[in-house]
Amino acid sequence: MYKFFFIVLICFTLGFTACNSKFTPKETGYPALTLPNKTYLTGAVTGLPYAFDIPTYAVVDKSVAYREVDQQKTGWMNLQFPTLNATLYISYNAIQKNQLDVLVRDAYNFANNHSNKASFIEDSAFENPIGLQGVFFHLGGDVASPYQFFITDSSRHFLRGALYFDTTPNADSLAPVIDFLYQDLKQLVKTFHWKS
Repeated sequence: MYKFFFIVLICFTLGFTACNSKFTPKETGYPALTLPNKTYLTGAVTGLPYAFDIPTYAVVDKSVAYREVDQQKTGWMNLQFPTLNATLYISYNAIQKNQLDVLVRDAYNFANNHSNKASFIEDSAFENPIGLQGVFFHLGGDVASPYQFFITDSSRHFLRGALYFDTTPNADSLAPVIDFLYQDLKQLVKTFHWKS
């Protein structure tokens, strides 16, 4: 009998003391992100064989070194988005005889290098208002580079761009920034032209 009262007393005490604190579950979510206003600068890319409009919140970095070679002389640059923690890496090649097929194949290979992490890879051909042609690659999933592209005049110039984030890839949390920067990439392609 005493055991019964003792067990009831312990259960009552535990039940009564356990309910003193109010439980509030944490909500799942990501921090709010304030995206900058979309305004573009014309003529901000200088000293290179090409030009395009850049967003006011982007920084041009022409001090690109690849394999210990200064690539500014060959037309390489980075377009950094410091507030969005992203960089658009841009490489340029003057097309040599019979080299266009190799450059296009390389661009497809660079995009397909992400196939082990990508949930899909879509490519879509485009032509900008002055007739330059290229291909956009949209890579879905938790990939390091969600967008890549190339643009060419098919005879003298070839430019390739790849957007990377300086963070661990997470498609869900990066989706607003990826969509935001995709609009900037479309503006870049739309206003892109060769200087010679």
